Amino acid sequence: MNQVLLIDDDTELVGMFTEYLEQEGFRVACAHDGETGAREALSGQYAIAILDVMMPRMNGIETLRRIRAASRIPVLMLTGRGDDADRILGLELGADDYVTKPCTPREMTARVRAILRRTQGASSEGPGITLTVGKLTMLPEQRRATWDGTPLELTSTEFNLLEVLARNAGRPVSKNDLSEQGLGRPLARFDRNIDVHLSCLRHKLGTLSDGRSCLQTVYRLGYQLIRE
Repeated sequence: MNQVLLIDDDTELVGMFTEYLEQEGFRVACAHDGETGAREALSGQYAIAILDVMMPRMNGIETLRRIRAASRIPVLMLTGRGDDADRILGLELGADDYVTKPCTPREMTARVRAILRRTQGASSEGPGITLTVGKLTMLPEQRRATWDGTPLELTSTEFNLLEVLARNAGRPVSKNDLSEQGLGRPLARFDRNIDVHLSCLRHKLGTLSDGRSCLQTVYRLGYQLIRE
């Protein structure tokens, strides 16, 4: 699937992004308000939604909340420069990544490709690979994960980051490596994206037998998925 849903009330910006995405081989549909955007995102026709935070009637945060109540479709947020609170809230609600406006169509398209590469790319290790770390089981080809047999509801980025940690279980992984491998881009200065995603993962994963989180911060080294 290369169908992109662009949800933004700025028709001039939407037109520019649409033209560039189509030149890059994507098919693009547009919605100019949150209600219409949420309805389209839940239709199952799209590989990814690009969602602006600032919109009339129903803003991007509420639109994302509605989408995440029923779908795991990847969502790339468009946020204003300095909108840190909206950015963090969006990530906590399940956005996969964000781009700060003003941004170039090229930058936005690169983020879209990075997300889709991780969600649609086939594993080089074949369809039968299973990653198991303690009570965690991951099936990368099927994009499914369970904890002690119970399915985990993960966003595409949460799955990507957890897969990187599972493949390196017992060893700390730096935030830059997590960003490169999980988000498909280098870690930007002052970027809290990884921290927010990992905080969300902690709440979704189970604990070790001693009650500790299986996902630990290793001072100055990064994050580590603990084996047990």
